[in-house]
Amino acid sequence: MSRKRISARAASVVAVVALVTVSAGAYFAQSSSAVNASTASTSSSASSSGTVSTASKSTDKVKFGKTYKGIATSYDADGRGACSYSATSDVLVAAMNTVDYQGSLMCGAYVKVTASNGKSLRVKIVDLCPGDCKLHQLDLSRQALEKLAPGKGQINVSWKLVSPKLTGPVKYKYKEGSTKYWCGVQVRNHRNPIRTIEVKTSSGWFKLTRRDYNYFESATGKGCGNTIRITDVQGNRLVDKGIKISTSVQKGKKQLPAA
Repeated sequence: MSRKRISARAASVVAVVALVTVSAGAYFAQSSSAVNASTASTSSSASSSGTVSTASKSTDKVKFGKTYKGIATSYDADGRGACSYSATSDVLVAAMNTVDYQGSLMCGAYVKVTASNGKSLRVKIVDLCPGDCKLHQLDLSRQALEKLAPGKGQINVSWKLVSPKLTGPVKYKYKEGSTKYWCGVQVRNHRNPIRTIEVKTSSGWFKLTRRDYNYFESATGKGCGNTIRITDVQGNRLVDKGIKISTSVQKGKKQLPAA
């Protein structure tokens, strides 16, 4: 049935801040098939609490090209939740069950949901469904479920990961409290799920530690406020310069290619 709930990671959600576009530096793209794997290491001083590993495509719970079957319920959604995003007027969003959520790997991902009546729509994953949600279950916004099956509280659905064409480039946001001594950064407006974030240092690329509230952290501040390289689950890479330590949302130069 339809329900109102509080996110399992509500305490980690960052306060809503004004979205200010900041000009980013030079951009260049790299195909993972054309470069060597990153030799960057993860900070050994990072706390293990909330740390998640999503480094291997072979262990991904949700993959492009596969269709998953489950149930869909609904909740009062405004875009905020475990993924630490801001509230939005576009409430075609969903929370994902714990297994498929995979420690925030699916944050910002888009899935196409199809009901048994043939109706379908696309939603963005912004939250983690509570522990009572079953494998492959999606907790849709009330508005999304109403579009699929008016008047229903729970329906059977099939869904799959999609790579939609988005307006504008990827965006970056540093977590409130970030400094040159510690920082957390997340990617927004990305068409494919993000596997890793690395920052440029004098000794090469440094891989940030992924947290289950959808930020990647540098426990010592190493590389904070410098060039950022992101890699999606398909191995596509983008590199953006000039991304400053700021809680304002900053634009990169390009968008990830279609999966």
